[in-house]
Amino acid sequence: MHIDVASLLIAMTLSLLTMAAALLAVMGKVNLAARRAQLGVGLQALGWVLLLSSGLAAAGGWADRLLSTLAMAGIAVGLACSAIAFDLWCGREAAARAPMVTALVMTVGYCIGFDNYAFRVGWANGLLTLQLAMVAAALCRKPQVPVGRWRWLLLFSLLVQMAVTAARGVLGTFYTDQFPNFFAPHPANLLFALAANVTVVMSMVGILLAHRDEAARELEWLANTDGVTGAFNRRAWMQQGHVILSDSHAQQQPLCLMLVDLDFFKDINDTYGHEAGDRALKLFVQGMHAVGGERNLICRYGGEEFAVLKRGADLAAIRAYDQRLRVWLAEAGPRELGVALCYSAGIAEVLDGRDTVDAMLRRADALLYSAKLLGRNRTLDEQTLGM
Repeated sequence: MHIDVASLLIAMTLSLLTMAAALLAVMGKVNLAARRAQLGVGLQALGWVLLLSSGLAAAGGWADRLLSTLAMAGIAVGLACSAIAFDLWCGREAAARAPMVTALVMTVGYCIGFDNYAFRVGWANGLLTLQLAMVAAALCRKPQVPVGRWRWLLLFSLLVQMAVTAARGVLGTFYTDQFPNFFAPHPANLLFALAANVTVVMSMVGILLAHRDEAARELEWLANTDGVTGAFNRRAWMQQGHVILSDSHAQQQPLCLMLVDLDFFKDINDTYGHEAGDRALKLFVQGMHAVGGERNLICRYGGEEFAVLKRGADLAAIRAYDQRLRVWLAEAGPRELGVALCYSAGIAEVLDGRDTVDAMLRRADALLYSAKLLGRNRTLDEQTLGM
């Protein structure tokens, strides 16, 4: 059975166009990662349309040069956009500078050296291989968020593309008579066309799986997070709190719980409106994080009440945390809100191996209630209450 390279490349281009349209249709409302993936696939599809169209122009003419150069730009910049999407899906910053710079250098060099066929084929395929290697290397780095097996699928696809693209570069540069154009029926060109069709499908599956992973993480975040402040909600905080307490028992480390209630919060809502109240809650959580470090587990316990579990902290450490928070709020409240923020709180220390989060909450709540009765704007623990 005869397999025609041109037909395979046309089929691959149609698959890319279909993939670009499908991603727009099935992803719905998307964030930056998905938009970059959509743009990447769209640009690569456009690049191949232009490259196939250049074959209809007079060889070496201005139309051939223009269409071929734009095609290289579309394919290379599209790959750089995909690299940004992969980084974002792995929890990293959107920084694919090296692939993008490589794309621009490749396009400019291709246009300048267009009249030398061996050079332009070797230059384009060589730098595309380098670009693919950069993206593959980024996928090999440890993700910053939990991800599924989609990155290995994409990695395998990139490695296959690297191999066949490098082969075409070598063929066009050193064996030009066997590779007069990209439709030439050489085994390396045929292998490239077959691999391109397979990797398009693999890339489509990988991108959709990556998008699904991100959607699942977003749903988990929504289920565990308070929508106003961004802190954990009570359910998620309790789940993690039980684990932290169990670890504290096992490692015989200190652990303290502080239950906090913003004073006169109703006055802020009544005087300045509920939007100001929401900003006050957000600022309060910001302060709890700013003065506490990474070892704190913070939640919006309900209304204007918040709870914090401080790992590895004894009574002295959480008292110091309390003082830092009060100083931070005294400075930030008037500056950010135009109103002072203060709070009442109760502190409970873990007692023994049988203590529970619920028991600590009950003790902290009783101390918080006493702090309110004693005039508010104070923090009580069992030692200070007994003084």
